Amino acid sequence: MKNNVGIIGYGHYVPDLLITNFEIAKRFEKTEKWIEERTGIKERRKAEKGICTSDLAIKAAKAAIISANITPEEIDLIIVATTTPDMLFPSTACLVQNGIGAYNAAAFDVSAACTGFIYGMDIAISYVSSGQHKNVLVVGADTYSRIINDNDINTSILFGDGAGAVVIGKVPKGFGILGSLKGSDGSGADLLKVPAGGAKQPLTHELLDNRMNTIVMNGREVFQFAVKIFEKMINEITEKAGITLEDVNLIIPHQANKRILHSVSERLKIPHEKMYCNIEFYGNMSSASIPVALSEACNNGKVKNGDILLFVGFGAGLTWGASLMKWHV
Repeated sequence: MKNNVGIIGYGHYVPDLLITNFEIAKRFEKTEKWIEERTGIKERRKAEKGICTSDLAIKAAKAAIISANITPEEIDLIIVATTTPDMLFPSTACLVQNGIGAYNAAAFDVSAACTGFIYGMDIAISYVSSGQHKNVLVVGADTYSRIINDNDINTSILFGDGAGAVVIGKVPKGFGILGSLKGSDGSGADLLKVPAGGAKQPLTHELLDNRMNTIVMNGREVFQFAVKIFEKMINEITEKAGITLEDVNLIIPHQANKRILHSVSERLKIPHEKMYCNIEFYGNMSSASIPVALSEACNNGKVKNGDILLFVGFGAGLTWGASLMKWHV
């Protein structure tokens, strides 16, 4: 894979409305500490009524374009990773295209749940490497507050809303993508899903009354899958790239549960400071979690020129993916 394609701009946006553990705990007669011990989450963000996934995506996209020092007209492809689109169609990417004035861009969505951003970034890198596109905007955006059953403690404590974006383009020789991998296992589809609202079970009053248009999750099985595949991906992608884990400066993983990150850190003896974590402030933002974490890490001075970054995502599908990149400022 050509290694002169990488991230040339980044940005993120999260809503102002905070949902704290206190608010959720009193609903279920639990304590704030009970939630934090099981998830590592203290608070999460929620989009106000009337605010859609595309609204968050547009704000993150504008920040990434400014960071890349280009104009919206120079974007020639937009990929939005989301499983909470504004509507079934048109794609959220088309709404973003119009919202940022990227009138020369093609646009489409990617649906791979929490792995969506990794999938979208890999597609973008392939397009730029092949010469088909020059500047590709990749956005991970989700509003999971819209598909949560407020009476389900297993999901209510986990998810938040947000959006992160990057611009993929050419970087100097020796920088950029070093390797990537993706995978899926559809036999695990029932472990994490929204049962109704698609062609299989179109919404009815009965389905809505039973909240079948909200997330259903087998938490124990998903946790075990995440730890296993997380460790496997780290080992595979570093071996594939011909480097060691010690060569990696920062791992930016999907922020699903702090216990998952700690478990993998202990198994692979990864120092906690090498595993970027911001889940305590945002919860699980699905496809937005990795690009938001990247943008925040860059803004906080955690990423330096020449650093090797490892992005790791896993989620419903089941899906997983990883990307290894040498950073260029």
